[in-house]
Amino acid sequence: MSFTILDVTQRSPEWHAARLGRLTGSRAADMLSTLRNGGEAAGRRNLRIQLVLERITGRSQENGYQSPAMAQGIEREVDAAAVYESLTGQLLSTTGFLVHDSLMAGCSLDGATANFAGIIEIKCPQPPAHLDVLRSGRIPGGYMGQVVHNLWISNADWCDWLSYQPDFPPPMHVKLVRVHRRDIDIQAYELAARLFLSEVDREEEAVLKMAEAVPACDGPAVSSEGAGCVLVPSASPIGNC
Repeated sequence: MSFTILDVTQRSPEWHAARLGRLTGSRAADMLSTLRNGGEAAGRRNLRIQLVLERITGRSQENGYQSPAMAQGIEREVDAAAVYESLTGQLLSTTGFLVHDSLMAGCSLDGATANFAGIIEIKCPQPPAHLDVLRSGRIPGGYMGQVVHNLWISNADWCDWLSYQPDFPPPMHVKLVRVHRRDIDIQAYELAARLFLSEVDREEEAVLKMAEAVPACDGPAVSSEGAGCVLVPSASPIGNC
């Protein structure tokens, strides 16, 4: 696959605009979520509706809430990247927003090595969550979808997932887990993403057809069912109201 790099700063207005209506790594877990009985999970349904609304309105449907812990984590990402470079000898570059060339999907990377051979995903969790990672040595389940999504979009060979918590003494302040592309089923993820995005496309089309079905008239008449007419600047009525 191929992608286009948009030169935008993460969390800038341009970055938010680039993400509108697209499946991104941060929501991959919602896209993959299912119920035990095989039904659609609320997170998946809500994500589909969110993307439809963003495409139609041109406005983000995310609430934008940022807790103090989230803000602290974002502030620490620069330090975490520097620690990663020191530990591994890998030099990271920023990449803006990567857009899939044929699907409404993309991702924001925390960093990439030369020619996208490898990518990095940085998390700066609170101490209890970091301790869980130290104990398990594994990427928490909720983050694995993001890693797979970013490997799919970037076509990188591996992703280093880094948990950084500077309140812990070295070397416990860092836990690094590498995920190789060869060890995950990228094709299965792509199929799931294509299916989901086709559902978003169909729902968007259905909503737009609803707008076409609304009758038009000269005045703000309301039918017995309570459906309003569309006011149009015409000398003669168009439609029945």
